[in-house]
Amino acid sequence: MGNTSSMLTQYDIEEVQEHCNHAFSQQEIVSLYQRFCQLDRNGGGFISADEFMSVPEFAVNPLSQRLLRMLDGLNFKEFVAFLSAFSSRTSLQQKIEFIFKVYDSDCNGKVTFDDVLGVLRDLTGSFMSEQQREKSLTHVLKEAGYTKDSMLDLNDFVKNSYYGSVPISYGHKYFCWTREFGCPFVGFM
Repeated sequence: MGNTSSMLTQYDIEEVQEHCNHAFSQQEIVSLYQRFCQLDRNGGGFISADEFMSVPEFAVNPLSQRLLRMLDGLNFKEFVAFLSAFSSRTSLQQKIEFIFKVYDSDCNGKVTFDDVLGVLRDLTGSFMSEQQREKSLTHVLKEAGYTKDSMLDLNDFVKNSYYGSVPISYGHKYFCWTREFGCPFVGFM
């Protein structure tokens, strides 16, 4: 599996399937492997940020730069694990944990006001002013019992995500994360 020119064995497929908590069928893993090999232009067994940016749907994703820090240098097993966050077979808990990583821009295990504001900025672009973003975010945090100075760890983030308190922006519309919305990033991939 280290070199993209090799073929997947049944053992490799089952190992990858186990690694991604069975988010993909064996046939889907084979298809993902074929796509991985197409993206891995130099055949080194890893996909670079530039190779990811060659996917048009990824390149136009407003969160692509945030996602790239999670993606650069992935081998096939890590590639499938990353994509499993977008699978309908992945649990809500796993999706929220993935989104936490997107928000946690400095990878310190905490999501701050500025982290969330950065995501809102990426998603809303010129549709919202900085003042509107800050006002909306401050309001949502206040309703959830937090302030601009609060830091959410993964447990806080998960707890508030289940109850609709973690803000998610989608295009120019403002939403809160709830079970009904599913994963707002799926449409971008």
